[in-house]
Amino acid sequence: MSALVLALAAGAVIGLALGALGGGGSVLAVPALIYLLGFDPVGATTASLVIVTLTSVTALVAHGRDGNVRWRTGLLFAAAGIGPAMLGGALAARIPSGVLTAAFALVAGAAAVRMLRSRPAAEGPVAVRPVRAASVGAGLGAVTGVLGVGGGFLAVPALVGVLGLRMRNAVGTSLLVITVNSLAALATRAGTVQHLDWAVVGPFVAAAVLGSWDGKRLSEKISGNTLQRIFAVLLLAVAAFMLIDALR
Repeated sequence: MSALVLALAAGAVIGLALGALGGGGSVLAVPALIYLLGFDPVGATTASLVIVTLTSVTALVAHGRDGNVRWRTGLLFAAAGIGPAMLGGALAARIPSGVLTAAFALVAGAAAVRMLRSRPAAEGPVAVRPVRAASVGAGLGAVTGVLGVGGGFLAVPALVGVLGLRMRNAVGTSLLVITVNSLAALATRAGTVQHLDWAVVGPFVAAAVLGSWDGKRLSEKISGNTLQRIFAVLLLAVAAFMLIDALR
């Protein structure tokens, strides 16, 4: 199968995940770029940031229009994560590929377990604690910078389990966090972006953007609790595969 077809197929799936789940795009993009398209781990994390940033902006517009974005909470998360994301991005190139892959798998697995164990958030208004939101946001920013992920697969469980947002609001709000954190991490990798294979990354992005619109429509038809469990099971599967590969 050609690289173009693989890029289009993987991009569509990742866009669907971002649009429906508010995360999961980067946790899928990195292994897709490594195992399907032959990118090295550092190149894959940089390409993933480009793909997820552009796709998240598209999905954010749709969710924001429907009132699913908690802007204050998202901006607190994002602002706290900018510095750590930039620092993590600068450090990423110094970390061995095997360690980077294993760390990615462990973080994804921990987030999945937390989501499976958490209870559905209560309906109605939720009081956001600024200090708590900022501290969690800083941690997400650091993970974004080092692992080359948008942070949505961590932001969604944090917004649901730590701050108590409803799943639909967490999905929309996480897209704001993803966009800002990814842009901050990319700022430290500007020198590596020009070396990406844009014949692969370009179609990947296009398919992901289109897929995000379908994902948004899917999120309107499936309950928040079901979305949370689908997201968690997906993360566990990807984490297990990557950890096994890293330990070989």
